[in-house]
Amino acid sequence: MSTETLSGWQALRARFGGLLRREGSARTERAEIPVREWISVDSGQPARLLGFDRSLVWVVAGLLALGLVMVYSASIALPDNPKFARYSQTYFLTRHIASIAIAVLAAVVAVQVPVSVWEKLSPWIFVAALLTLILVLVPFIGKSMNGARRWIPLGIMSFQPSELAKIAIAMYAAGYMVRRMDVKENFFRAVMPMAVAIAVVGLLLLAEPDMGAFMVIAAIAMGILFLGGVNGRMFSLITVVLVGAFVLMITLSPWRRERIFAYLNPWDERYTLGKAYQLSHSLIAFGRGEIFGQGLGSSVEKLHYLPEAHTDFLLAVIGEELGFVGVACVIVAFFWLARRIFHIGRQAIALDRVFAGLYAQGIAIWMSGQAFINMGVNLGVLPTKGLTLPLMSYGGSAIVMNLVALAIVLRVDIENRQLMRGGRA
Repeated sequence: MSTETLSGWQALRARFGGLLRREGSARTERAEIPVREWISVDSGQPARLLGFDRSLVWVVAGLLALGLVMVYSASIALPDNPKFARYSQTYFLTRHIASIAIAVLAAVVAVQVPVSVWEKLSPWIFVAALLTLILVLVPFIGKSMNGARRWIPLGIMSFQPSELAKIAIAMYAAGYMVRRMDVKENFFRAVMPMAVAIAVVGLLLLAEPDMGAFMVIAAIAMGILFLGGVNGRMFSLITVVLVGAFVLMITLSPWRRERIFAYLNPWDERYTLGKAYQLSHSLIAFGRGEIFGQGLGSSVEKLHYLPEAHTDFLLAVIGEELGFVGVACVIVAFFWLARRIFHIGRQAIALDRVFAGLYAQGIAIWMSGQAFINMGVNLGVLPTKGLTLPLMSYGGSAIVMNLVALAIVLRVDIENRQLMRGGRA
């Protein structure tokens, strides 16, 4: 490894000095770790799932459970609508349970794979994501709904390539920064290839169209570049260009422009029954919820007033039925989740596991960023975008990709703990 590469890694580690000072002491504290959580050092076997972050698992399980209950509550009245007349009252519930079951199974498999293997596979996973983004645009393969072609039917569920693209960009950007650590101060060699990759993904997503997913993917990539130590001036330049591109897309698109105007004044009679219809009824739902809500199952807005109540606007149903207290609990849970994943990422970087650390922090940006956008849309803080609430909204491929991404973060934590006990990752 070159001297420049070593200095780049050392600079990155220096940004997490507090953890570096604790790294040495962590190795001497084995006596404080319960014996049942020890992992064999000399056996050469993969890390056993004994020493892992149980609180992280419980928070994720809690969000999944609450999401399951609220999806059922939000969708139980849908069969009364002629559009869903052929569905039973438990149609969305059973499919959501099936999605969670598949997601848990996929997560159990993913957590068994060492992070080093994921690092080697990251370029191929990114290529696979690009291929699926192309396939979804092909007639008779991609499924069109509400004017957007975002899904590939797979029988028991519809696969959304943009969800795979989120986890792929987190892996690819983390691996890219490790490979380019020695040239991260050079714009054309360090940043330009990554910018081209994001641009290609962006063009494919905008062709669907799915601007919300593009915003999340751009945030993941930008966040990893920043945390990876890209020069501040270069990062600022990229940010300005990216913001300018979003402004240009909104300016040149009449329907996106109308959406912005509707967001700014949702109660205007020109927008209330049009572009601001979802937002206005979402705000009514929150207003009805007050502090403690109307009670589970007592939402009025879900009775065909609020479109997409079980997907994009699930938080509005939570606000109406569980009130401010319920919404606050969801916000705190996502805040804690993001903070904990960032901590796992910092630990990995302190242990010289840069790919693992940057990947984990990229997932934290994904979960927190998408949750923030969804909550902002529901509360009228941000313009309406078609983004679901991670781990909670109805959607098969989204739940699967969320749990697989978090399972790999859990694997990072398991290997961190094994290293701090003197073992091997």
